[in-house]
Amino acid sequence: MAKTRGYDYRKALLSVTGLIALFLILIFVNIIVSYANIRWDATEDNTYSLSQGTRNILSSLTEPVTIKFFYSKSNPDIPANIKIYAKEVEDFLSEYKHAGKGLVKVETYDPKPDSDEEEWAEKYGIRPMRTPGGKIYCGLVFVSADQEDLIEWLDPAKEQVLEYDITSIIQGLQSPEKKVVGIITSLPVFGAMGRPTMPGQRPGREWLFVTEMKKIYDVRQISPSDRKIDPSIDLLLVIYPKGLSSQMEYAIDQYVLSGKNALIFVDPLCVSDRTQGQQQFMRSSGASLDKVFKAWGISMDPSKAVADFDQPTRVRTGNNTMEENPLMISARGEALNKAAVITAGLESMLFPIAGAIKKSGNVDVEFETLVSSSRNSAIMDAFKAYLGVSAVKKDFVPAGERFNIVARMRGKFKTAFPAGRPKAKDAAKDAPEEKDDTHLREGKGPSTIIVVSDADMLADQFYVQRRNIFGLAISEMFNDNLNFLSNASEILTGSDDLIGLRSRGKFERPFTAVMKLKREAQERWLAKEKELVNRMEETNLKLRQLEEQKDLSQKMIISPQQEAEIARFREQKQKINRELKQVRKNLRASIDSLGATLKGINIFLMPLLVSLVGLGFAIYRHRKFKKK
Repeated sequence: MAKTRGYDYRKALLSVTGLIALFLILIFVNIIVSYANIRWDATEDNTYSLSQGTRNILSSLTEPVTIKFFYSKSNPDIPANIKIYAKEVEDFLSEYKHAGKGLVKVETYDPKPDSDEEEWAEKYGIRPMRTPGGKIYCGLVFVSADQEDLIEWLDPAKEQVLEYDITSIIQGLQSPEKKVVGIITSLPVFGAMGRPTMPGQRPGREWLFVTEMKKIYDVRQISPSDRKIDPSIDLLLVIYPKGLSSQMEYAIDQYVLSGKNALIFVDPLCVSDRTQGQQQFMRSSGASLDKVFKAWGISMDPSKAVADFDQPTRVRTGNNTMEENPLMISARGEALNKAAVITAGLESMLFPIAGAIKKSGNVDVEFETLVSSSRNSAIMDAFKAYLGVSAVKKDFVPAGERFNIVARMRGKFKTAFPAGRPKAKDAAKDAPEEKDDTHLREGKGPSTIIVVSDADMLADQFYVQRRNIFGLAISEMFNDNLNFLSNASEILTGSDDLIGLRSRGKFERPFTAVMKLKREAQERWLAKEKELVNRMEETNLKLRQLEEQKDLSQKMIISPQQEAEIARFREQKQKINRELKQVRKNLRASIDSLGATLKGINIFLMPLLVSLVGLGFAIYRHRKFKKK
């Protein structure tokens, strides 16, 4: 008798129990993962990851820091680029929160009209963007103990220095004391300088960069005749070191070897030096630190200047005409190193008569170009600046290479005075040598030196325009010279971790494949346009030749040969125009084809992969149960 096959309640119970258990496991795994600090940055430049320098600074925090993110998220009129950037900033701030390990807190506020959040944003100083739909706030406020700082507006154009801005503010809140900056100079940057300049000349006022630095730093003047530099100085500025004594050069050398940082401005021809006239300028060279530079592995010929015909500055001449002066370099674009924090956010800098900095010797230090000339530049005698642009053009032969105008060196430097402190010139010949037990032959630790081959860039006339409106003094910056000094000073007075920060990649990733297609199309387009211009010139030449062959009585009459030549040119022009249209058509077709391919991958590839995985798992389960 056949056995009646009944319903297997045991198997059904096990199946239901298994499904419930699987469901509970998924819930618990999801909860555990939500608390786990697992973060994976798959971008090419690690755009969403904090650098090691930032992590080191966050790990050394002693006081908790609260970052308040004011963003008008509910405003419907927010521009698309601001909306995208704000989301990316919010994600980036979460990295600070996780890396801060409880000492960094992030708070987000939506300052709606007439709300408490809007009042707080205004009190903190957040600068809104005004639109027809109302104010848009997008800024950061940093609070630590009784210290506050802010980024009043998060500009998407400055996203490459976002990490540096946030990290430097966090670090600054931990040490509220002012850093000390010492300035050694032969120029009247402090105004009267306690000495006369030219006979009959009134002492000038303090240069703007000194005034601005005093707002942030404890600025101290160091006389070029001093023999020592106070070790409490955090950053040393050497501006136009003309006529420095060997004692001061030794002091600069030892200061850097002690592990401190320096910002040095040398110059092949300093037009701001009012202590001598034009004739003295033409007979003498500029100011440099040749002996010290040689030990540090760099050089700059103080009698040579860089002429750059791709980056000239438009200036007014003595006869009230305008001309492009290649010795006055307006650096912009590729001339500014966008990979360095100091120059990443800058747009243009003006260098009136700059030299060329070169790496020399076998000194094992890191060398980085911050600002350079174009390839259409050359080195020539600096005194030719007084002979006019025509003299510069006459002797100009492009070198086909870029010359360093601003460079950064970092490493452990060796002394330029291996025998110790040099004897002062005014010391007696038979005076015993002064023993110095603190003499350093090699750096105690790594130091950073930034060398600028022009000192005039700090003079007010080369970066600021002063005006007086209704009794109110207005200063308008027309380039980034002062911003460069501010960036460099801020970085060099920070910790080694802050100095090591690089500018970040952009959050917005370019579509490189489409850009490549456009470049190729542009090259074909330019080739066809050039061909059309050449054909036009050939036609005009033939028409002129045919015109010259006519008699005087036929000058006003178009000959059959000319008509045929004109008709031939029109036919060729129409053919080239059709080819140009085809170039545009092929470009659009290539972009559309690429877009369709990517769209197909996004829409169908993932579901297909999931289906294949599911199908494979089903086949596996079927075979497994079949064996049982």
